[in-house]
Amino acid sequence: MKTPIRLQPLVDDGLVDEVISQLMSGKEATVYMIRCGDAIRCAKVYKEATKRSFKKAAQYQEGRKTKNSRRGRAMEKGSKYGREEQEKAWQNAEVDALYKCAAAKIRVPVPYGCFDGVLLMELITNVHGDVAPRLNDVTQMSVEQAQTQHYVMMGYVVRMLCAGIVHGDLSEFNVLVDQNGPVIIDLPQAVDASANNNAKAMLFRDVNNMTDYYSQFAPELAATKYAKEMWALYEQGELTPETQLTGLFEEDTTAADVDSVLEEINAAFEEAQERRERMSDANNDEY
Repeated sequence: MKTPIRLQPLVDDGLVDEVISQLMSGKEATVYMIRCGDAIRCAKVYKEATKRSFKKAAQYQEGRKTKNSRRGRAMEKGSKYGREEQEKAWQNAEVDALYKCAAAKIRVPVPYGCFDGVLLMELITNVHGDVAPRLNDVTQMSVEQAQTQHYVMMGYVVRMLCAGIVHGDLSEFNVLVDQNGPVIIDLPQAVDASANNNAKAMLFRDVNNMTDYYSQFAPELAATKYAKEMWALYEQGELTPETQLTGLFEEDTTAADVDSVLEEINAAFEEAQERRERMSDANNDEY
């Protein structure tokens, strides 16, 4: 096929030898199958911010830090330079997340670098060498397969959380399936679990999306509460990559004892008042 304009510089520099075909075009990028030497890989070409339809991007960028203070100020002000740097940060976030996930033993495509808004990475294929299907395209699955894959995905979410990451847009559309099981893709919107105020809500949505999908084939999964279980352990500092989740979570239904709370507040207020009076009396005695 004709080489897309955004990929031409990589061809000129010898990073890409041939653009074979377009694989897909989504809300944030267009993905192509490419050849690099003897290897068949893929190139994810990010769309410009004005053409990208990813909603509420600001929610995902909250908590992302930049080591360069000038760059950070420019990004906050929204200047031309700041917008350019923000785009680079958005793209680099996926590369960073991919490396963190790989280090945490989460199945993701191997990244080979990001060059001027183009991410080169591993092409996930099936046993026949064809492009692996998205989970959304898998319409038949046994109960055992659904239970196994769901358990694997919950483990991946746990490992991501332990690495300080929440995917933020995890669903059957962002998971590929090869002969070895699910592979997580599309992470430019990954958020910092501890620095983003939306992290909890995003994690719950990620987990519920995956549970809703797999419960089509294994209905009993619909009653599980993995999101609440893992987040509670995370907040308590007890979540580890090896944590064995149960899918069970007992809600705290204990009603707050408002009267006792008010009594404690009043007692603390009276103590503070008495302390101020004693200090005042002591100061007066000095004179």
